[in-house]
Amino acid sequence: MTKRIGDRILFHDISFTINEREHVGLIAKNGTGKSTLLSIIAGREGYDGGKIVFRRDLKIGYLEQTPEYDGDLTVGQLCNNDEITGTDDDRKLRIRQILTQLNITDFEQQIKHLSGGMVKRIALAQVLEGDPDLLILDEPTNHLDVEMIEWLEKYLAKSSKSILMVTHDRYFLDRVCNNIIEMDDSTIYSYQGNYAYYLQCREERMAQLSQTIERANNLYRTELEWMRRMPQARSHKARYREEAFYELEKVAKQRINEQRVRLEQNKTYIGSKIFEAHNVSMAFGDHIILNDFNYTFSRYEKMGIVGGNGVGKTTFIRLLLGEFQPDSGRFDIGQTVRFGYYSQSGISFREDEKVIDVVRDIAEYVDMGGGQRLTASQFLQFFLFDPEQQYTYVRKLSGGERRRLYLCTVLMRSPNFLILDEPTNDLDIITLQILEEYLRDFRGCLIVVSHDRYFMDKVVDHLLVFNGNGEIKDFPGNYTQYREWKQLQPKPTDDSDAKKAEQAEEQKAQRNANRQRRLSFKEKREMEQLEVEIEQLEAEKKQIEDALSSGTISVEAITEMSKRLPVLITELDEKSMRWLELSDV
Repeated sequence: MTKRIGDRILFHDISFTINEREHVGLIAKNGTGKSTLLSIIAGREGYDGGKIVFRRDLKIGYLEQTPEYDGDLTVGQLCNNDEITGTDDDRKLRIRQILTQLNITDFEQQIKHLSGGMVKRIALAQVLEGDPDLLILDEPTNHLDVEMIEWLEKYLAKSSKSILMVTHDRYFLDRVCNNIIEMDDSTIYSYQGNYAYYLQCREERMAQLSQTIERANNLYRTELEWMRRMPQARSHKARYREEAFYELEKVAKQRINEQRVRLEQNKTYIGSKIFEAHNVSMAFGDHIILNDFNYTFSRYEKMGIVGGNGVGKTTFIRLLLGEFQPDSGRFDIGQTVRFGYYSQSGISFREDEKVIDVVRDIAEYVDMGGGQRLTASQFLQFFLFDPEQQYTYVRKLSGGERRRLYLCTVLMRSPNFLILDEPTNDLDIITLQILEEYLRDFRGCLIVVSHDRYFMDKVVDHLLVFNGNGEIKDFPGNYTQYREWKQLQPKPTDDSDAKKAEQAEEQKAQRNANRQRRLSFKEKREMEQLEVEIEQLEAEKKQIEDALSSGTISVEAITEMSKRLPVLITELDEKSMRWLELSDV
């Protein structure tokens, strides 16, 4: 299959097969035509060459990335609610089950009054209810909260249907898909396994390609010298060698488009006072967002915010930024804090502007610290905008490319406090990996609101969990650790037990808040020192483990490292436990 848009080739002469019961994940950079390819297979869009062969009577269900509906329709009308009262009992039961599992119960609401997450769930319900043989899903987890993502993950993982999906959610890919197709440089690579297996195989493929290019370059230099020395009139054998030279030249001049250099941001100064929340309360009518909330944010803290849709996560951020005012209480922001805010709806570019001009309007150079400066063009290249694409008009960018450009405009202002509200939606996995490395190296403060569990595990060190109705829990760990902890908690057996458990949790949270405010100066310094020591110990542990598994060190070194490793692990456990104790007071 081949597809062009204007003079741009999205993909050329690509071929692949989807088999019965196969769950396929499609991976590629933004702008390479993932959504277009899905739309073509679903019969929504044409193509320029090749053909698609379907099994006879194949029924396809297609979930678009951003479903659009007539806003005046009700949920019931859109979900064919008339079928629910029809005579087909099996169909009626199936629709009821899917709608209920997706938390869709009010059929009288008009579409125009619903959130993006609710509209996506309705579109998903429509696709699943149709009982297709092949499910084509374009970013099915976008705008869904974690509970819905995990429900969908389990539903699809045990499904016997064939699935072709594009998603940036790597846990979702890993647990649902048994085949990964990568589209890279107009070529298709297929990996018979899940996402973890794909990563391993891809690393091997890139290493082999690198070796091939290196060998070709060595031979190319020899052959180039021969080409320069040989006369124009050549024998048949020489012409054969000349043709081989040009093939060799193609291999030697290949470039591996991998982002191996870590983009380290300037260590801009940020004072010890970041922000303090003092008895903050906020509600919209009967909907409570915050209830007498207190918190002291620490220097270099990396916080994740999680919770269901509509519990107030974005409202909390807008309160912090001063866009909303609380009903009572206050936020006290440090004088040195310089916010950088990536919002869900913050993209605003002129369609007739070129990519390079968008960032040059902010700055010609980005100060990276240590005397290092990057031009606007060099900064864009780190986020996968090659020099040619930098002179493309904004109107030609895909949705994911616009998101990536918006991210660049936020980061290049060199903030010392980043707030990212759903930064992973519509970004490709390659960009997410670059962003994760950037945030791990970021020497500033960070708040991330995201439903992307993999991303949260990589970049945050603790969570604020919004449970709704003003209930907020501070959890000292990443998202996976929180889910494991939550699954171990006993479930209340009745309403009175639930109320007691809720009151006990609130009392514990209040005690923790009180203790947090009484953390001594000495304990604060101890906690900061522990963070440094834990980081050093973890680095040493990784170094020893890598050395032991390399097979290249001497017997004496193995003996010494084997003695050091258990001591190191014990020390690391002790310091980590002490840090957890301090973080919980």
